[in-house]
Amino acid sequence: MEYEGLMESSFDGLDLVNRGKVRDVYQVEGRLLIVATDRVSAFDVVMPNPIPGKGAVLTRMSVYWFRLMEEIVENHLITTNVDDYPEACRPYSEILRGRSMLVHRAEPLPVECVVRGYLAGSGWKDYSGGRPVSGIDLPRGLKEFDRLEEPIFTPSTKAARGMHDEPISREDMVDLVGVERAREVIDISLRIYQRASEIAEKAGIVIADTKMEFGVRDGRIILIDELLTPDSSRFWPVEDLEAGGKPASFDKQVLRDYLMSSRWNMEPPAPALPDNIITRTKERYHEVLRRITGDDEKMN
Repeated sequence: MEYEGLMESSFDGLDLVNRGKVRDVYQVEGRLLIVATDRVSAFDVVMPNPIPGKGAVLTRMSVYWFRLMEEIVENHLITTNVDDYPEACRPYSEILRGRSMLVHRAEPLPVECVVRGYLAGSGWKDYSGGRPVSGIDLPRGLKEFDRLEEPIFTPSTKAARGMHDEPISREDMVDLVGVERAREVIDISLRIYQRASEIAEKAGIVIADTKMEFGVRDGRIILIDELLTPDSSRFWPVEDLEAGGKPASFDKQVLRDYLMSSRWNMEPPAPALPDNIITRTKERYHEVLRRITGDDEKMN
């Protein structure tokens, strides 16, 4: 199936309730229709160019992981089969096919749940600056990209579009969600990361870190949004770590590196992306999808 770059969805007759950094969310007959566009964000700012086919990769990877983690925790997914969507969605079936999910409503927790197995990104920035990582003091002498002795849970705030997520400590998280809820979410997050890491390593992929979101439905914690995608995770080739040096990420690190080398001040508006950055980012998304899930369908 061919996908054109979808920057923004617009469906007459459907109630748009949120337009996030990547996803457009509609309310349909008491449920939610989540549309993964091809928007790409970096440093919490949406880029002006789409990455064609990206929304399909995010959807396929999320569904893959949701199903594998059902023994650990429920998720919000009802179906991705557009033929089973409510009648009001039918006129938009071809746009929705492959890049959307019909899901249960849930009350989102006001935190991003990040698990880190390796020292990279903002974790490395804090550590190399002599600061704790989300309130956690790590051993001295670690280098960038080092594997941590044990994965750590490092929550952050959940920022609105155009705003920046900010790291918080576990104590801050307890203030936001309560002791029992925090303990449950931390346990689930670490179990998901451990299982996903074992699965990915068999495919030659290291999951350096990943971000999850949870909600409450009927009094129970469930997974929502996306799971273990190139947007929410750092994926590295095992062979790169074994060889030493900086690993070539199967995610949007290509985009991050380009932006950090530019003169952009990391505030809106973002600069237009060169064609080669769009192409390389698209290729990395597709490659990690193929490696982990075995899905070889081409992105366009």
